[in-house]
Amino acid sequence: MNPFLNTLLLTYAALFPIINPVGSAPIFLSLTNASERGALAWRVARNSFILLLASVVVGSHVLEFFGISVPVLRIGGGLVVTSFGWKLLNSGIADGHDEAARAGATDSFYPLTMPLTVGPGSISVAITLGSQRPKEVAAEYLALLGSAVVAGLVAIAATIYLCYRFSEPLVRRLGVSGTNVVVRLSAFILLCIGIQIIWSGWSELSALPH
Repeated sequence: MNPFLNTLLLTYAALFPIINPVGSAPIFLSLTNASERGALAWRVARNSFILLLASVVVGSHVLEFFGISVPVLRIGGGLVVTSFGWKLLNSGIADGHDEAARAGATDSFYPLTMPLTVGPGSISVAITLGSQRPKEVAAEYLALLGSAVVAGLVAIAATIYLCYRFSEPLVRRLGVSGTNVVVRLSAFILLCIGIQIIWSGWSELSALPH
């Protein structure tokens, strides 16, 4: 397989399971109203692409500048994801929708982009992808790999947009009971992901030499 396609698929395959736009679609639907859903889906997809691209390009340098290790990032981010998952698990889908409707507009960055869509887990993966780029290769080859990573991020953003933009017909097929089950299950999975991120960060931190 050629390097471009291989890197593109690697980027997509590494980010898709943890971002999980299909599982997050019912949650997105419950937090938004119909009049703004299309615009919000576009802004969330755009924000997600920018956030992931920034993590790939400068993430490792920013952490190094502030003296923050990836394990510490995972612990801090895992706490955020756990908190959001717990809050979502204990709130009804109808309550979340009513709250969004009363607000009239939902912020497209928090919580829709982060941590619902792009959380610390996916940011850690993006930073890892960026930090593992080969250094001693021809500039043309490095540019090829970089463009493949960007193409992978575009594919992820497009998937997020489609899943969120058409979340209503998806949820309509599930019905109210089915949607509630999916939202609760997704919230529980999000809670577990947060705890797993914390545990992974703690395990890596404990393994470091003191």
